[in-house]
Amino acid sequence: MTIYVTDGSSDGFFTAVFSAYGEKDSVITSADGVQMSFGCSVVNVETDPVKSGRIQKSISRRDGKAVRDIILVLRSSDSLKEQIALDYIRKMVERNAPIYSAYDLPETIVFNELKDKVTGEVHKLSGFLRFMESAGGIFYAPYSPDNDITELLMPHFAARFSSQKFVIHDVRRKLAGIYDGNEWIIGYAGEAEIYLSEYEKAFETLWKKYYRAVNIAERPHEKQMRGYMPARYWKFLPEKSPRGPE
Repeated sequence: MTIYVTDGSSDGFFTAVFSAYGEKDSVITSADGVQMSFGCSVVNVETDPVKSGRIQKSISRRDGKAVRDIILVLRSSDSLKEQIALDYIRKMVERNAPIYSAYDLPETIVFNELKDKVTGEVHKLSGFLRFMESAGGIFYAPYSPDNDITELLMPHFAARFSSQKFVIHDVRRKLAGIYDGNEWIIGYAGEAEIYLSEYEKAFETLWKKYYRAVNIAERPHEKQMRGYMPARYWKFLPEKSPRGPE
């Protein structure tokens, strides 16, 4: 068995597919600390845009939406995402036709489950991501998503805020989407120290007071909140935050 280890990029994955596809027992992964069993060999894949492009063209001939869907799956936090995508590609090539709705295939079921988790989180956070206004007038939103979705959120918020500068900070992956009022980029970001504007401090205080007022002790709204947003996102909500005056 050959284990192909990629850099985690989509081009790295498609480059690995170029070599791994014809090997029956091959595995593709971007996970750290690959566990080797007896008889395995490891190949560190050097990303090649030409090979990646050839594989993507081959996939697109069979299904015009498949490359987009595969890239979505590769944004999943699942450690088996590359192998799931490879199995999906193999089955699609075998049938020489789209298989996105072939729910008789286990490859399609598990592939679509990962894709739906990624798109579902994008949809949820498009409505629930909370921004704070910094003293410099730039809006800042820290969050810790399950999946690598910052790049997918940026077009939505760039269109929504238009000329307003903002930063979306994935604190888990240390990535940030930065919008300057005209265009956006994705870059590395470590710990951020943000100074809130007086307006934002006042707003946060009012929001906490409102939350305490409506969240009657005898009838707490925790269960309802979980229905709208999983508890793992709460630490970035102002009504749950310890920041600022009470």
